[in-house]
Amino acid sequence: MPRAMWTGAISFGMVTVPVKLYSALNRKSVRFHQLSGKTGVRIAQKRVDPTTGEEVAYQDVVKGFEIAPDRYVVIEPGELETLQPKKTKTIEIEDFVELSQIDPVYYDHPYYLAPGPGGAKPYRLLLEAMQETGKVAIARVVIRSKENLVALRPMGDVLGMATMIFADEILPPDRLDEVAEAAEVKTTKRELDIAKQLVDSLAGEFEPERYSDTYREEVLAMIERKAQGEQIAVQPTAEEVAAPAPDLMSALKASLDAVRAREGEQGAKARKRPAAKKAVAKKTAARKAAAKKPTAKS
Repeated sequence: MPRAMWTGAISFGMVTVPVKLYSALNRKSVRFHQLSGKTGVRIAQKRVDPTTGEEVAYQDVVKGFEIAPDRYVVIEPGELETLQPKKTKTIEIEDFVELSQIDPVYYDHPYYLAPGPGGAKPYRLLLEAMQETGKVAIARVVIRSKENLVALRPMGDVLGMATMIFADEILPPDRLDEVAEAAEVKTTKRELDIAKQLVDSLAGEFEPERYSDTYREEVLAMIERKAQGEQIAVQPTAEEVAAPAPDLMSALKASLDAVRAREGEQGAKARKRPAAKKAVAKKTAARKAAAKKPTAKS
């Protein structure tokens, strides 16, 4: 059973909804420790003053903001505490907006909100109201001494909450010179038509379970083989040679033909399967009929 990482309440208008916060992620990354290549022992990380070579105790470490090379403004822990947002147990809803108005670039970390003690009825009421109106709630909440902008939205029978990135933290794409140059390029109607056909031929329903982290799977498989004593042969890295850029129209046509050929093969396999089943059924029926025929008495 997952453990709630935060408990509090959603507040909108005069309504209060007790909730519990759970992380919606279970990261699957492979973590490595740093070891000594000579002894195989895990390396200890130490805080060392380079001017004296002595280790600095944790209680003697202070925060410094660099204002120039090797010049810092020192901030004491107590000074930061006076600026920290007031710790509350409330998710304060400020606005309701359309989901389509929020660019996914603003989403950060996903969570689930479950009803807290006595909160089942108002929780369900808020969930259904947001489902019916198609709205997303924009709110503020303090988690671990940090104020977060969050978005609340229905996700089936649960309320989802995602922390959001503030607007001034998003880099505008117009700062990229390559994007500006690409905007000046003109395409032909024929190129666009074939590109649209290629998109349509690859279109389908989003099925998240179809995608997996193949690199992580290969790393874990290699670790398992090494743990069992298998020697891993390191292949030399081939030097990459830049291939000439293909003609755009030829590349589009070749891609479209490849997709159609693949779909044709899949369709042929699907058609063969029923035919094969019919053939097997006919043979089975013939054998049964032969078995039922009376044998001549000697």
